[in-house]
Amino acid sequence: MGSDCLFCRIVAGEIPATIVRETATTLAFRDIQPKAPVHVLVVPKEHYADVATLAQGDPALSAEVLATAAAVAEDEGLTGDGFRLLFNTGAYGGQEVFHVHAHLLGGAPLGPMLARDLA
Repeated sequence: MGSDCLFCRIVAGEIPATIVRETATTLAFRDIQPKAPVHVLVVPKEHYADVATLAQGDPALSAEVLATAAAVAEDEGLTGDGFRLLFNTGAYGGQEVFHVHAHLLGGAPLGPMLARDLA
């Protein structure tokens, strides 16, 4: 993408990250502001703005992101009690970094999906 994309810079090694898994096409690293005992971000190395763009542009890479997330969940011991895999998409979805990324969350009960009632 360019020098202004935080996750592209992490993938390029320009910004340090605590990497927990790397494949030829994906990178998984710990979130610097974790929202759960385990909070890992899984990104494709190739830049896509959001999950919808990735799914339409490269379905096989979408599957690789999910496979990496599943492998990290197993490595982190989350498969027994469960975990949450979350993609924020667009401003209303709470996306802050516009390079598609999955939040892998677990290690404790996570509570309801939304913190507030929208009614």
